[in-house]
Amino acid sequence: MPDLFPRAGATKLGYRRDDVDAYFAQARHVYEQPGAADDLASFDVRRASFGLARGGYSTASVDSALDRLEVAFSARVKERFIKEHGQDAWMAQLAERAQSLYPRLRRPAGERFDRPSGLHGGYAQADVDQLLDRLTAFFDQGKPLTADELRSATFKRRSSWAAYEERVVDAYLARAVDILLGAA
Repeated sequence: MPDLFPRAGATKLGYRRDDVDAYFAQARHVYEQPGAADDLASFDVRRASFGLARGGYSTASVDSALDRLEVAFSARVKERFIKEHGQDAWMAQLAERAQSLYPRLRRPAGERFDRPSGLHGGYAQADVDQLLDRLTAFFDQGKPLTADELRSATFKRRSSWAAYEERVVDAYLARAVDILLGAA
């Protein structure tokens, strides 16, 4: 069977080919089944992870394909919902989900998420707050922001006194990505 993605190189780490091949075979199967798109929701695509191995698939290529797969599944869920309930119901549901993000957006900068426990570092508060300010501007003023921008956001690492807990920020941004994909 030919490789699905370019390889990282014989001496470089990449995603384990068997893991990636199996995941994408499953995703194709689910996507091609009528009515089965909900079995592999876009959030599940975002949570996909693969082991690393020398000579594995290029991580950038696989990650890019995962982003496209997430968009495809999200579009299918949206299409199915609109067909069954209508565009107005979709927009109402999307607005309700967006409202669930507002409490953190309304908190003062530096207080939007918990700090990491103990001596562990985390994401720089200033970097995360800047991205959340952009998300607020998207919701309140219609300023441009894409799901890709949220997905590809990177944050400097800081010690616990100037950082946010990474897992909580990641989960929050995953919810925001779902909303932005639904609005596209």
